[in-house]
Amino acid sequence: MSPGRMANQNGEKDWENASTASSPASIPEYTGPKLYKEPSFKSNKFIIHNAISRCCLAGKVNQPQKNKIVEEMEKCQANHFLILFRDSSCQFRAIYTMNPETEEMVRLTGIGPRVISPAMVESIYKYSSDRKQFTTIPSKTMSMSVDAFTIPGHLWQSKRPGTPKKLGTPK
Repeated sequence: MSPGRMANQNGEKDWENASTASSPASIPEYTGPKLYKEPSFKSNKFIIHNAISRCCLAGKVNQPQKNKIVEEMEKCQANHFLILFRDSSCQFRAIYTMNPETEEMVRLTGIGPRVISPAMVESIYKYSSDRKQFTTIPSKTMSMSVDAFTIPGHLWQSKRPGTPKKLGTPK
């Protein structure tokens, strides 16, 4: 018995006598419908929805604001949403969408700058569904795993002219 046939009896592939019917040269060019789909990033819409409902805007008093935000998110075609906090106390301010190519964040709804560049980000957070809280990520790099962020305090200063503060009258 040849070594090739012994290998075949052992359940291994007989490479010497294998058929060449599946070689690339014998397969005709595929002309059917395009099967390749551009890779899409996994959406965090459900995670952000949970964070808003159970942490950021929980309770009856926040129901109208929460409903408006969820409605805006449903209308949006984006895959990645981010929550903007006022500061490290995680006070909700706005929802942003992130463009994965430019890494710019554009405000969808809420209060905050219209567009935020990665350089403007102060700290980033990840939402833990089981603990219902945000934890700081020790990084400055925005990625698709980020759920929330803060910006430096000086960016919150109003740039539009406001009404002058009323001076207290002496008693």
